[in-house]
Amino acid sequence: MNRLKERYVKEIVPSLKEKFGYKSVMQVPKLEKIVINIGAGDASHNSKVLEACMNDLEVITGQRPVVTKARKSIAGFKLREGQNVGCKVTLRGEAMYNFLDKLISISLPRVRDFRGLSPKAFDGRGNYTIGIKEQLIFPEIEFDNVVKVRGMDIVLVTTAKSNEEALELLKELGIPFRK
Repeated sequence: MNRLKERYVKEIVPSLKEKFGYKSVMQVPKLEKIVINIGAGDASHNSKVLEACMNDLEVITGQRPVVTKARKSIAGFKLREGQNVGCKVTLRGEAMYNFLDKLISISLPRVRDFRGLSPKAFDGRGNYTIGIKEQLIFPEIEFDNVVKVRGMDIVLVTTAKSNEEALELLKELGIPFRK
């Protein structure tokens, strides 16, 4: 079992149960999935860009990404409905905990001038989004093979009912929030 998952079961569940006064273990919020998304707007004109994004995401997560398509046409962006605009991966279970562990202990400390993540990036339903400016913070990415430096969104989806519960859960999991 992953060390983060083990810590969740042995330490975090009892701690949250006591803090929020849950009667059942099933009420304690947990991490449901992690969705990693790379938007590549120029992929609609150049398929090599999308291929490079997909390869980067696959190397980082160890899972084959799904191509995301435009939902509607936007003339200002020269975008038509159904065009490829990026790729995403949804991680659950063991892979999710392995990725989160790697993100917290290896990748985030490699960010230049890192002072912690903003505690304000919750959506009101207990989900948290981290925006990363470049994929180079992940140790698997080789600088020489990078076609273009791209950012990505990492969404941590929890079963928490409120932002406070989710914030507490993520703090306990070890996510470095700003003071």
